[in-house]
Amino acid sequence: MLLFANIGRAQEATRANSGLKPKTPGQSDTAVSGEDSESGENFFERVLRAYKKDWHEASETTTAPNRRIPAPPLDSPPFPNSDWPYGGSPVIGTPDSNTYPLMEALNGNSTRTKIYGWIEPGFNFSTSKHIVYPMSYNIYANRLALDQAVIYVERLPDTVQTDHVDWGFHLTGFYGVDYRFTTAVGFFSQQLLKFNRQYGFDPVLEYVDVYFPQIAEGMNIRVGRYISVPGIEAQLAPANYSYTHSLLFTTDPFTQTGALATIKLNQRWLVQAGIQASNDTAPWADDAKPSLTACLSYTTASVNDNVYVCANGINDGRYGYNNVQHYDATWYHKFSSTTHIATEAWYMYERDVPNISGPVTPKPGANPAFCSPGEIRCFAPEWSVANYVERELSKKDYLSIRNEYLDDIKGQRTGFKSRYSEHELMYGHWIGSTLVFRPGIRFDRSYDRPAYDAGTRQSQFSFTMDVIFKF
Repeated sequence: MLLFANIGRAQEATRANSGLKPKTPGQSDTAVSGEDSESGENFFERVLRAYKKDWHEASETTTAPNRRIPAPPLDSPPFPNSDWPYGGSPVIGTPDSNTYPLMEALNGNSTRTKIYGWIEPGFNFSTSKHIVYPMSYNIYANRLALDQAVIYVERLPDTVQTDHVDWGFHLTGFYGVDYRFTTAVGFFSQQLLKFNRQYGFDPVLEYVDVYFPQIAEGMNIRVGRYISVPGIEAQLAPANYSYTHSLLFTTDPFTQTGALATIKLNQRWLVQAGIQASNDTAPWADDAKPSLTACLSYTTASVNDNVYVCANGINDGRYGYNNVQHYDATWYHKFSSTTHIATEAWYMYERDVPNISGPVTPKPGANPAFCSPGEIRCFAPEWSVANYVERELSKKDYLSIRNEYLDDIKGQRTGFKSRYSEHELMYGHWIGSTLVFRPGIRFDRSYDRPAYDAGTRQSQFSFTMDVIFKF
C-alpha cells in the first residue's frame, strides 16, 4: 500500500525478459560460452573477456533455438521480452537459452543453476522540488539514486521436453530505493513501515517451480513469493519498456505469496489459478487471508495478438494492507516487424476503508480514503487505463510512448482524491545485450487538486534516465 508519509512501496520478468544473448543453437549445456577459457586467465580476466565479446563482437545470425511454441513476436533486445508475457510461470515451451557474463567467467555457462543480476542507477530532473510521487519508482526530485542492485540464483524447469517432470527454483536479493514499491508486510517491512528508510532490502522473489509436461501441453506450479500475476510492467528493471512506471502500475498490487498453477491448454489458450495470502502480505502477517487468483490468456494463430485477463487477490475485499480486489486486462498487438502496442486497464476497490477525517486510525502502510462527510468507513474504488506504443529502430534501439489515465475516486491509492493523466516519450539504446540506457521526458497532471511535490503542484514535467548494467 502506498503511504502518505512514506509515499509508497512495486509479473515477473521471465527468462524471456532478461534480454541477454542466446546460446548458439545446437550447443550443449556444457559448451554455451562459444569460446574455451584461455589458458592462464583469472576470474576477472574472464569476466572482462565476456563483456568485450558482448559489446564489440557482432552477433552471429543463427536459426531459432529449439522451442515447442511458435516463433516469438518480438526482438529482445531491444524490447524487454520476446514472447507475450504472463506472470507466475516460465513461458511454457521455451528454452533457457541465455548466457551471462558472471556465469561465463565461473563455469562457461555449463550448469542449469545460474547466478546473475544487474545494477540500475537512475536520476530525474523535475519541476517539482522535493517529491515527484505519484511518479515512480525514484520518488526523490532532482536526485541520482541507486534504484536496484539485484542478484538472482535460479534454475529454470525444462518446459520444452515432454517426457518427465522437471523442477526449478528462484532466490532474489534486491536492494535500492525501489524496495519501497516491492515491500510486503511481514517481509522486512519495518524498513519502510516503521523507519521509512530511503534504501532497503527485500527478498522479492523466492519460489519453487514444478513442471508437469503430461498435463495438457504443460503445467507449471509455482509455490512461494512471486510477482503479482497480471500487467505489462514489472518490479524488476530489465522487464520494463521504460525507466519510470505508469501510475496504473504504481498503485496496483506488487507481490503475492502462495501457490499458482499455470496450464497451457494448447497453442492459443492458457489458464492460471492460485491461492495466496492477500496482496503484498506474508502468510504469517496479521492481514493475511486466503485470496484467489484466476487468469485466462489467448494468443491468435498469427501470434500478432494476445489478450490476458485476471481476477487477482480476490477475497472479502475488506480494508487491510493493500487488500485491493484487482480485475485486470491486457492486450498486445503487433502491427509489423517493428511496431507493436501494449494496453492495460484495471478496476480495483476495497471495502470499509477508514475515512481520512474520521475516528478510525489507519493501519501502518494502508491508506485511508476521502469518504463522504459523516462516514466512518466507505467503499473506495479506482480505475485506470494505460497504452504503450513501441517502435523498434534497430536491434539495439527503440522508442517507447506511454499515455495513461487514472481516476483515484476516493484518493485511497495515491493519497489525493483526483483524476490523473501521464504522458512519456522514452528512447532505449543497448550496448551488446548487457548494458542499456533509457532517457525519457514525462508530463504528469492531476486535475482535481494539487497532488505532486507533496500536494503543492497540479502538474509536473520531468527528464529521467537510468542505466542497467547486467552481470
